[in-house]
Amino acid sequence: MKVSRIARSARLNPGKYDVLAEQARRLGRVRSEVWQRYGSAAGVGSGLTDRQLRDRWLADGTHIQFGVLANAWKETVRDAMGDIAANLASAKVEVRRAIVRRTDDLAERKRMFTALKADDWADDPFLARQMRKHWNRGRNRTHNQILVRADKYNTIVDGRGRLWLAVPGLEPRKMVKIPLSTTIAPTGTLRLILRSGRVEVHYQIDAATMRSSQRPCGDATVGVDKGYTEALTDSEGQHHGVQLGVLLSSESDRLKERNRRRAILRSIANTAAARGDHAKAHRIKVNNLGTVKRDRQTARHRARVRTEIFTAVHRVVDEAATVVAEDLTKRFAGRKTLGKNLNRRLAGWTKGVTAEALKSVSERRGSALVHVNAAYTSQACHRCGRFGRRSGDRFHCTSCGVVWQADVNAAINILQRAGDPDIALHTPHHKVKQILQDRTDRHRTRLPVQDSSSATAERRANHPRSAMST
Repeated sequence: MKVSRIARSARLNPGKYDVLAEQARRLGRVRSEVWQRYGSAAGVGSGLTDRQLRDRWLADGTHIQFGVLANAWKETVRDAMGDIAANLASAKVEVRRAIVRRTDDLAERKRMFTALKADDWADDPFLARQMRKHWNRGRNRTHNQILVRADKYNTIVDGRGRLWLAVPGLEPRKMVKIPLSTTIAPTGTLRLILRSGRVEVHYQIDAATMRSSQRPCGDATVGVDKGYTEALTDSEGQHHGVQLGVLLSSESDRLKERNRRRAILRSIANTAAARGDHAKAHRIKVNNLGTVKRDRQTARHRARVRTEIFTAVHRVVDEAATVVAEDLTKRFAGRKTLGKNLNRRLAGWTKGVTAEALKSVSERRGSALVHVNAAYTSQACHRCGRFGRRSGDRFHCTSCGVVWQADVNAAINILQRAGDPDIALHTPHHKVKQILQDRTDRHRTRLPVQDSSSATAERRANHPRSAMST
């Protein structure tokens, strides 16, 4: 497995940055050209690969207008064609779901799936309509990236132990030397991203070489529930990443106040420009509405959030050989009734980072990650299976008469869901609710329950860490 690493420039000369920025701007035109010609149905119908496209542009002289070295624009073409393919593949996921909903005929489904995979959907009215609906024509907005092939750059260590990265510039045999803030030399293909006077060097390494890959995992089977105030809560009652909610809430509130003040300054600048005082409007935009400090603070906040989440996942894997969790790649319904402030704070909660951490840490350390259907795990009592009422971090089971810690109750339900024969990963939520209600009805009438999770529920009945009060 490959993981990404980022090295950053240290006190880069402004002249060098300007050269790299101009090269990135020209390569942005290359991306725009690729998206314009091949980022639509007509481009997909051409069936060209990135290598065929490069050969065509070399033959007809299109590459001359770019004004960059050959390897630079060729790598950009390859990257842009890969982005188009990924964009198309994401749209096909939605179209496949539409095909399943449309017909139960297996032969018809197979025909449409085959046409979709082979990109022959333009002649099928239903497929063409669905692709137009789910595949919006892309547009390039990337003008700050440079791709450098592995054999086109050098790393140099000077007499004071500083690491320098030499990459091609706009002219042949003239390298641009970038001082880095690390002593570990990047390897493989590099992606240079220019941000507000600094250069980020993105590259990939083998996860097996990382220090965390040498740490063994535990031997237990643990269910985990995601959270906002803490990153994860496990079925043993332990909370991990307890500073996550503080980080997200404080950053959200800070952004609210800062953006409010920036809006006032922007209004003053617009008013000054409207009455002809362009000098004042320019001073405000230059001195008060910049993005350098804002981007730096955003990057620092994201790094702290990732550290908190990954540390939490490592602590879970320290105890678990098997981690049972919900599928965090699914889209969730909106939060329309929670209020503006709470919705704003929850919008900053990145469940994608948690999903990435669970996947990568489990793979690196040798534990198994099992995804389950988490529908109603936060609304049902893990002991009796009946629906209760959640209020904040407390879950009230009106049947048992017990108040559970809500996240621990959900984590235990997630752990039990791993062995549930009736509820699969993609079972619709309304069917899950019906299954749970049928089980509680059978239990109420003292009929035998026909699922394997009942025994586990009995074993969990007197869980020492989940009950808060009775």
